Amino acid sequence: MRKVWIDAGHGGKDPGAVGNGLQEKDIVLVLSKGIKQRLESDYEGVQVLLTRGMDVFHELRDRTAAANKAGADLLVSIHCNAGGGAGGFESFRYTNASAASKSLQDVLHKEIMAALKAFAVTDRGQKAANLHMVRESKMPAVLTENLFIDVAAGAAKLKRQDVINALIDGHVTGIAKYLGLKKREAAATVSDKVTVIVNGKRIADGKLESGVTYVPLRAVGEALDAKVGWEKETKTATLTKF
Repeated sequence: MRKVWIDAGHGGKDPGAVGNGLQEKDIVLVLSKGIKQRLESDYEGVQVLLTRGMDVFHELRDRTAAANKAGADLLVSIHCNAGGGAGGFESFRYTNASAASKSLQDVLHKEIMAALKAFAVTDRGQKAANLHMVRESKMPAVLTENLFIDVAAGAAKLKRQDVINALIDGHVTGIAKYLGLKKREAAATVSDKVTVIVNGKRIADGKLESGVTYVPLRAVGEALDAKVGWEKETKTATLTKF
């Protein structure tokens, strides 16, 4: 079982970046919970652990300590940006990052940008910085900055569900690709077709809807040598056996 640690930045008394009617802590919590739901439902052999699943505050040292103690295979810290002029998406690894962290950043960044392609989001690049979440994590770790809350165009995108879904998809696909996760097989579709046999003879199929079986009346009538009538005004069907 592979363990993925998703860290929703800020929370509780710390709203993170604020602007255009949005708070960073709210956006990143939605993204984090969406990543967990999608990864666990779409892929086999993966458990997603969250720093927070609600609006609470955790110190940085407690976040990395919990991820390290859990023995997570990778960590992704989710954030939104501010103060970046034209806005866009960027990702960070530690300045002295391991080859594994560089590989995770490369895969994750590319998949997120691919998911955002339809939304004209500027690629600000893969960067390195001395950030606590990527420095103190004992596993491959990347911090993503998902658009700019204080840039009107970025905030407008973050208010759209299709953009939120794209950000979730990009993170999920990148993590799954890095870990080599196998997609779950789609559940077999339950057929609503009903086999209808009259006097030992199979006729046209019927249909099952909400526990009710519907059969083709004319085909049943013909199989019984009966006459089928239809009254248009009253919407009445009749079956008369001669």
